[in-house]
Amino acid sequence: MSRIGIGIGAVAVLTLAACGTNDAAGPVTLRLVAYDSFPVADTTLNAALAEFSADTGIAVKVIIAGDAGTMATKATLTAGNPEGDVMWGIDNTLLSRVLDAEVFDPYESTQLPAIFPQLAAIVPGHELTPVDFGDVCINYDIAWFEERDLDPPTTLADLTAPAYRNLLVVQNPASSSPGLAFLLATVAEYGPRGWQAYWQSLVDNGVEVVDSWTSAYYERFSGSSGAGPRPLVVSYASSPPAEVVFAEPPRTDAPTASVDDTCFRQVELAGVLRGTDHTDEARQLVDFLAGSAFQAEIPLNLFVWPARADVALPAVFTEHGAVVDEPLTLAPADISANREAWVDEWTEIVLR
Repeated sequence: MSRIGIGIGAVAVLTLAACGTNDAAGPVTLRLVAYDSFPVADTTLNAALAEFSADTGIAVKVIIAGDAGTMATKATLTAGNPEGDVMWGIDNTLLSRVLDAEVFDPYESTQLPAIFPQLAAIVPGHELTPVDFGDVCINYDIAWFEERDLDPPTTLADLTAPAYRNLLVVQNPASSSPGLAFLLATVAEYGPRGWQAYWQSLVDNGVEVVDSWTSAYYERFSGSSGAGPRPLVVSYASSPPAEVVFAEPPRTDAPTASVDDTCFRQVELAGVLRGTDHTDEARQLVDFLAGSAFQAEIPLNLFVWPARADVALPAVFTEHGAVVDEPLTLAPADISANREAWVDEWTEIVLR
């Protein structure tokens, strides 16, 4: 078990500064490639990007390129001839794939000294810069368990117990980033020769599998607005704060909680895409994404934790969410070498 201390579809575009052009004689427009859950309109993230444009004269166009896995796959296929200039959202489960394909130009950001050292150490060659982190964990519906006088699970092993039969919904790791993170959590916990038996136990205990986080959390989970039938779901340690922020009617207590001993640490990164025609400007944007002004907007827009140690968290995060002290993790090289084989094995065990 390894732990560390302290998360090609249709393309959508949002231009954040009307003055930018791609004409050699005019202002530069940078294309920021991001995954499909990156907010592209009417958020303080984009207001911050607009301030970057106002301060530098560099326009930013956000290009949404599918989920993180799809984005990474397309980036490897277009390495050296990218569809953008900067990419946001490659995480540590996909890191080795893009490093092996030389997708990014190395750049040691001026903001790196302010980033948590444990995060900064993930990419020693500085091909990417950490911009946020989050933990994928089992979440549970507090009221569901209280009404039945049943203690919620506290470990991965608990999920195989008869008391939790037919209560858990997870995502397919072949199609879902949190689903992959949860599979990796079980590999980290039980080892490369033990996780298979664990998953067979989950199957025998009635685990349900769906393709996406959205389907699992909003349709099948009983603790969300969808009021589904299952009180246990793979989600994030930051999901309880999100439940408070978006509650209708408003509430001050979180209806859900996460199980710390099941958490797998996801670290998201940003970097300059190799082949950009605007290297200097792209580096400025990476510095801005890792800077304090943009980082301060991350919690209430992406519901993850900023990568910087000097950014104050909103009260809802400190009251209803917590940074997991010892999340499960695997070395990016181990993930890269085994990811496809592990997913294939999982598919044979769980979906056969």
